[in-house]
Amino acid sequence: MAEEHSEERIIIKDLHTKEIDLVNRDPKHINEDVVKVDFEDVIAEPVGTYSFDGVWKTSYTTFTVSKYWCYRLLSALLGVPLAVLWGFLFALISFCHIWAVVPCIKSYLIEIQCVSRIYSLCIHTFCDPLFEALAKICSNIRVAVQKEI
Repeated sequence: MAEEHSEERIIIKDLHTKEIDLVNRDPKHINEDVVKVDFEDVIAEPVGTYSFDGVWKTSYTTFTVSKYWCYRLLSALLGVPLAVLWGFLFALISFCHIWAVVPCIKSYLIEIQCVSRIYSLCIHTFCDPLFEALAKICSNIRVAVQKEI
């Protein structure tokens, strides 16, 4: 009997402690088009207005390294506090959606169903005979077109 319980036991994995991929940090490609900004996308010299090669290489290195380290510094300083803020915000949105929005919509749909039945009954009772009578009157109208010479 103890063996039956061990076989029937369902293992529930905690989603909060799942292993994350440190290589592919954007698996759903959320920031595919937004943050791919390279030196060539920002600074370009047209033909005939070239700076010195050393200046161009140094500018490229300075841009690339400063962008890399500024991002790392900002993410080190603000990453965790912003993660807490975004976690709180999405928890609040989820809470409102689960406990307020969906119940309100379900309640509305239940209540409107009663109103729609009454409305449908009124339409079928009063409007259907009127439109059927108008249709019978208009069904005998004939239009003839004659060409004058």
